[in-house]
Amino acid sequence: MNTLKNYSKKISLSLLISGLLVGNAVAGYPESPVQLNSADNFAVLSKSGITNVSDSIVTGDIGASPITGAAMLLRCDEVVGDIYATDANGPAPCSINAPSTLGSAIGDMGIAYTDAAGRVSPDETELGAGEIGGLTLTPGLYKWSTDVGITTDVTLEGNATDVWILQIAGTLTQAADKKVILAGGALAENVFWQVADSVTIGTGAHFEGIILGQKLIAVNTGATVKGRLFAQTAVTLQKNEITEAPVSTEPSVNNESE
Repeated sequence: MNTLKNYSKKISLSLLISGLLVGNAVAGYPESPVQLNSADNFAVLSKSGITNVSDSIVTGDIGASPITGAAMLLRCDEVVGDIYATDANGPAPCSINAPSTLGSAIGDMGIAYTDAAGRVSPDETELGAGEIGGLTLTPGLYKWSTDVGITTDVTLEGNATDVWILQIAGTLTQAADKKVILAGGALAENVFWQVADSVTIGTGAHFEGIILGQKLIAVNTGATVKGRLFAQTAVTLQKNEITEAPVSTEPSVNNESE
């Protein structure tokens, strides 16, 4: 009888452990990257213009729509890539008049924003009460109903296939000379900052990831970015280096149906 009881306990314990492991696997199911589709051709994309204090260098294509090409204020020699405009008023002599191409990219930028904003079941909510400086963020979905600040360096640590999606209902402000650091093989193309208000990258700061901004993205003097700047209003540059992060090749996954 004792042998039977012990055997039953072992089975029950095994089932309990299995259930916990399955539960943890479901709760911690990794996010899939936000698909940029035709917007993935651009390093900087805006609806209402790209201003610039020279000299900046953007490595990757840029574009603005539906605003006129006259609202893109980078010179041809400041862009290592193509400059797309909605009309013939873009920077001369290099800009490409391509309203249809830009219309598709702007549409896909909006779809990407909606995708990132619509992800549910965050791994962390209100982390740091909105102050993430000094923290190390593991992969996952993060959500804030407030502004978010980076007043000291912040680290995102994971491997080359890990994904971070950061949903921010307020502003995102990075202080001067501070850094977003990727560690452990993490890649900028797998980091998505969905920001419902304005974004400010401080003077001399370094930022990593793809910004999907509903309002202004302001990159202050001498700051550097590895990623993409997608704004549903304007992008302002001041003597910056912007380097496009390659688009993620990971397939899209509907996490909620898994």
